[in-house]
Amino acid sequence: MPHEGPDGPEPFLRVEGLTKVYRGRVETVEVFRDIEFGVRRGEIAAITGESGAGKSTLLHLIGGLEKPTSGSVKLGEFDIAEARELDLTRFRNQRIGFVFQFHHLLPEFTALENVMMPQLIAGRARSEAQPRALTVLERVGLSARISHRPGELSGGEQQRVALARALVTAPQLLLADEPTGNLDPRTGESIAALIRELQREALLTAVVVTHNQKLAADCDRIFHLDGGRLKTV
Repeated sequence: MPHEGPDGPEPFLRVEGLTKVYRGRVETVEVFRDIEFGVRRGEIAAITGESGAGKSTLLHLIGGLEKPTSGSVKLGEFDIAEARELDLTRFRNQRIGFVFQFHHLLPEFTALENVMMPQLIAGRARSEAQPRALTVLERVGLSARISHRPGELSGGEQQRVALARALVTAPQLLLADEPTGNLDPRTGESIAALIRELQREALLTAVVVTHNQKLAADCDRIFHLDGGRLKTV
């Protein structure tokens, strides 16, 4: 059970003093400074903001895909920002699922093989990885499309495969960067509803970067990134 503070359970995801500065030969760009926020276990938090505000960079720092200039990112007791690369890679593969606007599926592999991939990379036997992948693909409504390659799937189906791939390792944290941004409104709404449904069932903690106001409004918390500052909406 999460520790109870004066304002309820303590955040499962804690971001403290997070600063990101890119130093080039000609100029230095400060994306944001001293960002702090928390997300409790089982919550979905939305991060909104204009294009170029640094939303994707923030998501990459949370997921350990980039290193901050300073500050900490903790998921439970694990400090993502300070972890050694080998430990971080192992933690990320086991505990964090990623979904991006462009699904990044491997075109030469089937939907089933794409979803199996994170487990195979983690060293699980194919005989163990395949049943789990089939279960998750069924859960996202694609049990009839498992042998199709990405080019044979619609945009919404491809994003469902990407979501299944992100969830196949039963991660503690889902990070989604504009998961509905490349889809038509109706398909986008079905993906948003699916994320919410899966979150409720698995008590999944999620951070979603989005321009979709309806998706943001359905989240438990909304943060707005503007001018290098993150504000609670």
